[in-house]
Amino acid sequence: MMPGIRISALNVHPVKSCAAIPLEDARVLPTGLESDRRWMIVDARGRYQTQRELPRLALIRPRLVDGGLIAAAPGMPELSVGADMPERVTVSIWDDQCTGIDAGEPAARWVSDFLGRPLRLVSFDMGTRRPVAPRWTDGLDAAALFSDAFPFLVLSEGSLEDLNSRLPQPLPMNRFRPNIVLSGLAPYQEDHIREFTAGEVRIRLVKPCARCAIPSVDQGTGERQGDEPLRTLKSYRWDRALRGAIFGQNGILVSGANGRLQVGQAVEVAGA
Repeated sequence: MMPGIRISALNVHPVKSCAAIPLEDARVLPTGLESDRRWMIVDARGRYQTQRELPRLALIRPRLVDGGLIAAAPGMPELSVGADMPERVTVSIWDDQCTGIDAGEPAARWVSDFLGRPLRLVSFDMGTRRPVAPRWTDGLDAAALFSDAFPFLVLSEGSLEDLNSRLPQPLPMNRFRPNIVLSGLAPYQEDHIREFTAGEVRIRLVKPCARCAIPSVDQGTGERQGDEPLRTLKSYRWDRALRGAIFGQNGILVSGANGRLQVGQAVEVAGA
């Protein structure tokens, strides 16, 4: 075990592209941290919406209650969505089509009123499965919910510290929306980790995260602020094969489903 490597933060994003919930302790499922990206906002065609198009999504603050969801946003009454929603619909994320469960008309009015266009809220149909593209899984059988493509996004404090040393203004970790943050690694050392283990949970890092414009959105105001950090990342983190600036690593579960991760937990890495 390399000395001093620990989990320093855990985050779930119950509604895709909306505010994160920081956790001290999280249950791990094959599809990611429990409840991560289980809900999503879609347009009239069922296509996913993110802060790329709607930066004000950052202002929607979800809470998890009894299998359902409560959402708050500035100037809006709280929205309560139960676990029992019967209407199944087809939704799309990138090139994937999935089955979602529509949250109903009150939820649709709420998200449409706040975001200023016709939208609907859906949850993932947990009776179905969305496989991760096998080209990235090293032969493992992996699945995700409404994340862009993978169950876990992992980033190190050291990488953010190095990036911030290059930026005109430092940025907080929440701009990059990781599920698992590791301390005790050198900058970008996560790029060279094949797997890490924390307790009974083992996660394999399978693909660098090619960054879009979302980290330019201030997660506290829901406003896009210029072209950083993407401009700086492109200057020294450009991946020719992925045609993007990389920052962080996407992961899949190897073993330990239903195990738990905790902030402060020691981590053993392989391949670093």
